[in-house]
Amino acid sequence: MPFIKVWIHFVWSTKNREPFLATKEIRQRVFQHMLANAREKGIHTDFINGYTDHVHCLVSLGNDQTLSKVMQLIKGESSFWINKQGILNNDLPPALAGGKFEWQDEYFAVSVSESQVNKVREYIKNQETHHQQKTFQQEYDAFIANYHLPIKD
Repeated sequence: MPFIKVWIHFVWSTKNREPFLATKEIRQRVFQHMLANAREKGIHTDFINGYTDHVHCLVSLGNDQTLSKVMQLIKGESSFWINKQGILNNDLPPALAGGKFEWQDEYFAVSVSESQVNKVREYIKNQETHHQQKTFQQEYDAFIANYHLPIKD
């Protein structure tokens, strides 16, 4: 049996960065569902949180899991569930209500050293406070710069 511990910090946004996760109640409901769904599918999701237009997720990959498969299972099922639950119709301000919920296709995925797991956990945990001072675009730009990620024009 292989012994593996590979931590990944995932970040992804709503389609066109629409603030569909507008309230704390919506976010809690969606994130709790994502955690339960991930557990059901054998994905060890250590921590999940986000803000109005994006999500951060700390995952420890299993020996037969790939980044793309984990994202497909988490994002695909959750968008289906959000639409099925009618969250966009019932729980959003009128300007955002209606329509079909989707996640952006792209996502960030960076490895996390075991020595940095608690730091990343705290960063994810404090998204509400963090985004009172910094927009997602600023966070996105910092992520690109800090991890030297190639950007497509």
